[in-house]
Amino acid sequence: MTLHPKGYDLSLDRITRLLEKLGNPQHRMPPIIHVAGTNGKGSCAAYCRALLEADGKSVHVHTSPHLVRWHERFRLGRRGGPGRFVEDAVLADALRRISAANDGQTITVFEILTAAMFLIFSEHPADVAIVEVGLGGRFDATNVIAKPAATVIMPIGLDHEAYLGDRIELIAMEKAGIIKPGVPVVIGFQDNEVAREVLVETAARNGCPTAVYGQDFLAYEEHGRMVFQSESGLMDLPMPRLPGRHQLANAAAALVTVAAAGFTMRQETAEAALQSVEWPARMQRLTEGRFPELLPPGSELWVDGGHNPHAAMMIAETLAGMQDRTERPLFLIAGMLNTKDTTGYFRAFEGMIRHVFTVPVTDSEAGVDPQALARSATNAGLSAQPMKNVEEVLRLLGEGWNRLEPPPRVLIGGSLYLAGAVLRDNGTPPQ
Repeated sequence: MTLHPKGYDLSLDRITRLLEKLGNPQHRMPPIIHVAGTNGKGSCAAYCRALLEADGKSVHVHTSPHLVRWHERFRLGRRGGPGRFVEDAVLADALRRISAANDGQTITVFEILTAAMFLIFSEHPADVAIVEVGLGGRFDATNVIAKPAATVIMPIGLDHEAYLGDRIELIAMEKAGIIKPGVPVVIGFQDNEVAREVLVETAARNGCPTAVYGQDFLAYEEHGRMVFQSESGLMDLPMPRLPGRHQLANAAAALVTVAAAGFTMRQETAEAALQSVEWPARMQRLTEGRFPELLPPGSELWVDGGHNPHAAMMIAETLAGMQDRTERPLFLIAGMLNTKDTTGYFRAFEGMIRHVFTVPVTDSEAGVDPQALARSATNAGLSAQPMKNVEEVLRLLGEGWNRLEPPPRVLIGGSLYLAGAVLRDNGTPPQ
């Protein structure tokens, strides 16, 4: 057995032992909003952060995985302005102390990083901390939080089946593991009734005040505005800055979660937050850097790290809305890991993508060979071909484009590893 085994340890024994040696920093945290879900949890965390910062709060944020640098997992809040990624010296000091406390015991990298999050956040004052689950919920290393201010569980779909189970109710049970007795629970939009029932029943069994999307709150578009409706009434808000109809539900869940955690939300604060929210590599348009310059003038280049069929459906719906407004030839540049349902991912784009270019994911040992990935796309009913890398595809489109057609719309997707590499190589890493 190696010191840092790959994958996840589905128990809390290691992280509990390590945190005890560090003095249990998880018990000295600011109020915590704990976020789980298969898809949308990162967006929800981003909305919560934007809402709280717009109200002048200092907000720590833990997210995973990172896209370019490890520091992205740890955003330290500061009063009067947006938080910033942890500095090198602070992170290095935390990791040295964790290594000494661990004393050579077997532990995973994610558990080390989770311990670093608790240690750093506990030693830097803030009004609130937003903590995103890494995988699952019940046995996720973040689930040593005894009593968060609120928990929120976003849409649940099939992903990480090897760890969480191959049926939606099993995955929902794992996600529901972050629910704590008496702690307010917000259940985001669930398109699977079985998953929704598991979450509602678990919350009821734990005596939790519960708000359910579609029952206790909802959001919809009307006349180019977002209408948010909850038990507190209606709010007429601008459309979220993040594109896609699903972002209305994500923003609504964040609005309810922030209130459930005990923070007052004013109209002007919500308006400012929805217009300023940022979440890298989730339908992010690249307008600067070396990659957009390779495409014909007037082209659109988008990147999204969604990597499962449920996420692909949301992405496809967003692209369909763009196509309805301005039709362009649509291309997909895809790289994926061998732990994902590649054919299921591609099937979401059937009938709308002109051609798929498959590329390697060089930042992961689990990357699917482009030849095999192209076969998956073909099996899903798409036209596909393997290529050496993203730059080769963009140069091909840029140099050989038929000027009689509108400039293309290009999506790079299928993996957060690929998305991170694109942002890095483009010169536009997350800030």
